[in-house]
Parts: sequence; C-alpha cells; structure tokens
Amino acid sequence: MDRKAQQGGNRRQAGKVRQAGTNRQARKDRTNRPEQGGHDLGASHDPSASRNPIASQEREDLQADCASCFGLCCVALPFSRSADFAVNKPAGQPCSNLQSDFRCGIHAQLRDKGYPGCTVFDCFGAGQKVSQVTFGGTDWRQTPRTARSMFEVFPVMRQLHELLWYVAEALDLTPARPVHKELRRAMARIDGLTRGSAESITGLDVNAVRGEVNTLLLRASELARAQVPGRRKSHRGADLMGAKLAGADLRGASLRGSLLVAADLSGADLREADLIGADLRDADLSGADLSGALFLTQAQLNAAKGDAATVLPPTLSRPAHW
Repeated sequence: MDRKAQQGGNRRQAGKVRQAGTNRQARKDRTNRPEQGGHDLGASHDPSASRNPIASQEREDLQADCASCFGLCCVALPFSRSADFAVNKPAGQPCSNLQSDFRCGIHAQLRDKGYPGCTVFDCFGAGQKVSQVTFGGTDWRQTPRTARSMFEVFPVMRQLHELLWYVAEALDLTPARPVHKELRRAMARIDGLTRGSAESITGLDVNAVRGEVNTLLLRASELARAQVPGRRKSHRGADLMGAKLAGADLRGASLRGSLLVAADLSGADLREADLIGADLRDADLSGADLSGALFLTQAQLNAAKGDAATVLPPTLSRPAHW
C-alpha cells in the first residue's frame, strides 16, 4: 500500500473486543441489506456481479478468533490516554482489564468505560496465528521467556495478515482476473512468511512487502472500477476531514489513503469505491451504500458511524454500536 494507506491501516493498534465466538456469531446473525433504503442497484450494474462467489467464502484464518489468542492485542501494543483509551499503557504491559483467561473483564462496557479504541481494533487473525502457529500454543504467562519475542512478532504478523486480507479481496474481484495469477503468487508468498520462525518474522522488511503487493492491489482496483460507467472521481490521499458529502455519487471513486474523519457520507453511493487505508473515524455512513466497496475493512467500519440502512459488503459485519 502507499504510505498514507499504511498509516491509516496502522492507526490505533491497541486494544480489541475480546469475547470468544463474538465475531463468528456476528457474521452468522448479520443482515446487511435492509428491505428499504439505500440505492437502486438497477440492472445496469450490480456490485455482486463483479464479485467471485467462490472466492467470497468465509476467510476464517483472516478473522480474529479471540478464544485461540493469548490476549496479544491487550499486551503487546501500547495506547495513550485519549478519547480512545482511558489510561496510558506501554507496549508489553498487560492491560489492567485483561483476565487470567485472556479475556477482557469489561468487554460489555468498553465504550462506557472509556475504551472505544478497543472496539475498533482488528488483528485480521494475527493473534491466533502468533499464539497457535508461531509459538505452538505456548502462552507468555506460562513461559515468560517467550513474552518479549511474542510481543515483537504480533504487530508484524498483523501487517502481514492485513495484506493477506487485501489480496483475498482482490481475488474476489472478477474484473481483476488479469492479475489473479500474480495475486495468488503474492498470497502464497505472504502466507509462507507468516509461517516462518519468530526471528524471521521480526526481521522482515514489511514496507518492502507492502510496496510489492500495492502494485497488484492498485491494478486490481483500476480494473474493478473501470466497470463503473461514467467519469470516476479521484480523491486519493485527499484531506476530506469533515467534508459534506451527503448523498454524493462516489461510485468507483479512488479514496485510497484519504482523510475522511467526521465526514458526512450519509446516503452516499460508495459502490466500487476504493477505500484502502481511508481514515473513516467518526465518518457518518448512515444510509450509505457500501456494497461492493473495494478493500473496506471491519476496523474502518468499527471506527465510523452508521445505521440499519447502511448497506455493507457480505464479508463484513454491522458494528454493534451502530
């Protein structure tokens, strides 16, 4: 990804909702398409037609499984007292709310207790990979000598899993078929890196890996957005903080790495818009159509505001606080 996309993807890397099975149950229970509201997709361009129905199956290993993780996001990552976190916590120090079973003691009251940042974070399944694969199920409490290495591996693994998520998204895009072969090779290579030793993972030049993958993701985005009729807007890296974009036609737009903090996107048409790395903190997505949005992540949705009329891609869940 480009630098701004990388920065957007790495923001607020601290805390996370911890309740075994929550994410899976949410995916089972979600209803992303309301009976009324949203845009008329019409016969001319159905976003689902641009998606590969076989590749769109659940990607379990790229989705957080807190029950298989040793609370790494609650220990390895630092956070500062702010609107997102009630206290300061240095990297490597367990959060005071982390229990002996690696679950959060205030899970149901995170926002009320001053920890909304915890409800935003998503590790893309890196937590269970580090816990169960890299360290073979040996937790840092029972074997303290593994703690430092485990905490150093986790943020690197998260970036690799984020890249795997984006590559998987690109492979979902039928119009991006010309680059699917290269994307599959990239996925195999990154997956191989995630299965290396702790030393090999912490020694990686992740920025170099991102740069290689970004070229493919950008090409996949261009191919997918080229299917949208009419002129497509480009707001790549734009400062749109607080922008009034209610009801805007942003179909097929490039919003890569854009700053959309507190922007009003209510009722906006964001089908096939490239949102990789876009900062959507407190953005109003009420009634917006995000079906078919490119490279949108759960963390971006968790940081934004929406409602029952917001139309989401089938791979993502409606945040509980909406």
